[in-house]
Amino acid sequence: MQLFYHPEARNKNQALVFDKDESRHIVKVLRKSVGSILNITNGLGKFFVSEIVIANHNKCSVLLTEVTEQAPLPYQLHLAVAPTKLNDRFEWFLEKATEIGVTEITPVFCEHSERTKIKPERYEKILQSAMKQSLKAYLPKLNKAVSFSEFIALQSQNSAQKYIAHCAEGEKNSLKAVLKPKDDVLILIGPEGDFALREIELALQHHFVPVSLGESRLRTETAAIVACHSVAFVNE
Repeated sequence: MQLFYHPEARNKNQALVFDKDESRHIVKVLRKSVGSILNITNGLGKFFVSEIVIANHNKCSVLLTEVTEQAPLPYQLHLAVAPTKLNDRFEWFLEKATEIGVTEITPVFCEHSERTKIKPERYEKILQSAMKQSLKAYLPKLNKAVSFSEFIALQSQNSAQKYIAHCAEGEKNSLKAVLKPKDDVLILIGPEGDFALREIELALQHHFVPVSLGESRLRTETAAIVACHSVAFVNE
């Protein structure tokens, strides 16, 4: 099944118009015509069956004819990850985390971060593409990039399980050993140079639990995927 994304899809018998880029893809590339059936998600948990009523490569119009809902994950997973020096590695993380199952992502700039600027519009496109490719009806929420200290302050009232994965010395349990199934989770993943010691201390003061992701020293994007898969595995 090929899946399309339209954030304004809501109800059966609703008429929708795709933007120019998506319309061109549907009409010019895929050669869809009037009467062709398209499967659509709104990224909010619903799938739609639609029929093309106007096959215009600038404004392709459809009518929603059927609607079904996809059950949400039994947990909410929020990954706060430092953007990597090489942007394509962070984009790879976004794609794979969406496929595995993540609900919220926050890029966090840390003391050792080598990247201090991101392109949220491009990241959104990657999330949408990964959602469609993996046939999911939920689009992960991409939050505004913030500094580490600002992010910690914003989570002071968060009741989720809160973990920080770091490589510094100290007592740490395996993430898989401490995760509780069917519970909301927030995991902090640091930059290539790891979190600064004072950042780790700040997180611990705000009730983040230090965890290990295994014996190997992992790249930022790999650590984020391991954390994402660990949560999915515990909830199977």
